[in-house]
Amino acid sequence: MSTETLTVAILAFDEVEALDFAGPYEVFTTASRMALRERPSDPAPFEVVSVARTREPVRARAGLMLLPDHGFADAPPVDVLIVPGGVVDEAMRCPETLRWVAQASERALLTASVCTGAFVLAASGVLTAGPVTTHWEDQADLARAFPALAVKSGVRWVDQGRIVTSGGISAGIDMSLHLVARLAGEALALRTARQIEFQWTRH
Repeated sequence: MSTETLTVAILAFDEVEALDFAGPYEVFTTASRMALRERPSDPAPFEVVSVARTREPVRARAGLMLLPDHGFADAPPVDVLIVPGGVVDEAMRCPETLRWVAQASERALLTASVCTGAFVLAASGVLTAGPVTTHWEDQADLARAFPALAVKSGVRWVDQGRIVTSGGISAGIDMSLHLVARLAGEALALRTARQIEFQWTRH
């Protein structure tokens, strides 16, 4: 477990699924709040930032507007990279997005995707083999598009070590709690799940 503050960067892009983005954001920020409540003199375990191609507003799926903290040009070094899902076609066609994801992931301790974010990780060359998952509706498409991946069904998330993938929407919250447990301890993950009143599926 790290004793320093880890920077968690969540990618934002047009047509991102709002809860794929907001679920991990809520988990990691709540985890820091719970940790500081117990040990106010210690550093927060996580600092959460949103990163998009530019700092212009991003329109999430269904119209919610997001204002990124950073563009790719001024993004801080990333310890944990989260790539949400949604309608990812445009993100997969954007060389700048794929380049930044690859570079940020190379330096990060952990890279994770929610839902169809797995397609972005695969398109960027970060996710190349091994067991993975995504939203149940997109699993066959992921397997066809990237046949080297072993796409798993019936699981909430899959942990490869440095790369973790999850199913859609609420499964991203399960995965994020798992990442909190890995990085800052299971006790903090359990306190976080209780605080957000979420029934954590731990496998």
